[in-house]
Amino acid sequence: MSPSATPAALRLAGIQKSFGATRALRGVSLTIAPGEVHALIGENGAGKSTLMKVLSGAHAADAGTMELSGQPYAPTDPHDARLKGVAMIYQELNLALHLTAQENILLGAESARGGWIDRADSRTRARAALAQLGHESLDLDRPAGTFSIATQQIIEIARALLTKPRVLIMDEPTSSLTSADTERLFSAIDRLRAQGVSIIYISHFLEECRRIADRFTVLKDGETVGSGEMKEASLDHIVTLMTGREVKDLYPRTPHALGAVLLDVKEVASAPRLRRATLQVRAGEIFGLAGLIGAGRTDLLRTIFALDEVDAGEVVVVGSAAGASSPRARWAQGVGFLSENRKEEGLMLTQSIADNITLTKQEAFSRFGILNGGRQRETANRWIAELNVKCGGATQAIGQLSGGNQQKVAIARLLEHPARIFLLDEPTRGIDVGSKAQIYELIGRLAAAGKAVVVISSYLPEVLGLCDTIGVMCRGELAAVRPRAQWSEAEIMRVATGSNAAAAKAENE
Repeated sequence: MSPSATPAALRLAGIQKSFGATRALRGVSLTIAPGEVHALIGENGAGKSTLMKVLSGAHAADAGTMELSGQPYAPTDPHDARLKGVAMIYQELNLALHLTAQENILLGAESARGGWIDRADSRTRARAALAQLGHESLDLDRPAGTFSIATQQIIEIARALLTKPRVLIMDEPTSSLTSADTERLFSAIDRLRAQGVSIIYISHFLEECRRIADRFTVLKDGETVGSGEMKEASLDHIVTLMTGREVKDLYPRTPHALGAVLLDVKEVASAPRLRRATLQVRAGEIFGLAGLIGAGRTDLLRTIFALDEVDAGEVVVVGSAAGASSPRARWAQGVGFLSENRKEEGLMLTQSIADNITLTKQEAFSRFGILNGGRQRETANRWIAELNVKCGGATQAIGQLSGGNQQKVAIARLLEHPARIFLLDEPTRGIDVGSKAQIYELIGRLAAAGKAVVVISSYLPEVLGLCDTIGVMCRGELAAVRPRAQWSEAEIMRVATGSNAAAAKAENE
C-alpha cells in the first residue's frame, strides 16, 4: 500500500527532540496510510521510543510538524492523544492483574448513566472490542493475571481499541509470545487493518516485520535513513540501513570444539511446573532450550541455579563439591545465571554500571570493608570497551542505557565473576538486531573458550542458528534432546505442543 495512493492517516515531518545536550531525534519524517501496517525499525538508541513518545503525547517535539488525517496534531498528553485517535501499547504490559478482563478493558472509560456505571453497556463495549480481535468468547469475569501473556496482550489491545483509534502503536508486541501466539496476534492485526486502523509496528524481529508490515521506515541515530515497501526490501538491506554496515550472517558462528561434561542434570523435578528433565552440557557447547511459554524452561534454569528447590533428581556441576543449595553456592561453583527479567531480577537499575558488573564479587574490590571505587570503575571500563557498551562511563546509572547495552552489562557480570557455566534466559529479548549479532558473537566466543552455555529462546530461528544441541520442553518435561542438524522449526513445534510427545519420550528413555 503506497502512502501516495490515499490520504495519509499520519504524517510526521522534521521531528526533533533533545534532552539537554543529547539530540534524540534529528529530523524524523514518517508517512502512514489508512489501514497500513508500518514497521518502525532501528537499533536500540536509534530514536524509536522517543519518536513514539512524541506521537503518543508523552513528550512534546522541539521542532517539526505532525498531521492526523490531514489535520494538525499536537497532543498535550497520552490521554489527549487517545481522544484524538492515537493509542499506544507498550512492550511492558500495563494491566491490573487482580482486576477482571472486563475491568481492565474499561479502566477509566466505563459507560455511565445518571452518575452511575452502566454495567450492561460497559460489558457490551468490552465484548465489542474483543470481537474486533476475534476473541469475543473471552471470559470477561476472570482476573487478568490468570490468563497467559498472549491473552493479556489481547486484553491490552482491546483496551486501546475502546477509544476507536485511527493509529495504533505496538511496541515489541511479540517479545513474550510463542510462535503460535504470534500468529494469533497477526490475525488480530489483519482484522484491524481491514477495518482501516493504521498500525505502527515496532519489532527487532525482522522476519516478523516482513511477515506483517506493508511498508517500513528505518531510524538510525535519531534520523530517518530509509523507507519503502516491505515486500521489495531484503533483510540484508534493512540490516545495512540499521547498522551502517553489511551483515551477511545474522547468526555468526565461532568455531568451537566440545569437551568434557561440565553440567549433568539427572531426572530433576521442581514443583509446580518442572516435572522431569535430564541433560548434559559439555565444555564448549551451546545448548538451546525451546518450548512454549509455561513449559518449564525458566523453571529448569532456576532449579539448576538453586533459585528453586530440587524436589527430585540431582544437579551436578562436574569438578565441584556436591550439594550446592543456594545461588551463592552456585556462583562459587562457577555457574552464572542471566534472568529473562533484567529490569526486576537481573539489574539494579538505579545503580551504576560499575556496581552492577562487580555485584557478585565486591569482596575483590574491598579492603577492610571499604570499597575501592577506582578499581571497580577500572574493571567496569575494561568490560565496557570489551563488549562495546554504549554509555557515558562506568558511573552512569544502568537504567539510563538501552536494552541491548543493559544486557551486555548483565553478561559482563558473569564474565567478571568469572563463570564457566552460563545459564542465559532469553538473552536477546527486546534488543535490536545489531546488539543481537554482538551477543551471538559473544556466546560463540564463550563456547570457543571452553565455557558451557545454556540458552533459552522463544525465537526458533535464533535457537537453530546459534546452538549445537537443542532440547525441547513440553508440559514440564524435557521431551527430546538432539543435535541441531536433526531439528527444524516444524519439528520443534511438534514436540513443544505434544503432538509427538510419546515418540520423543520413548526416544530419550
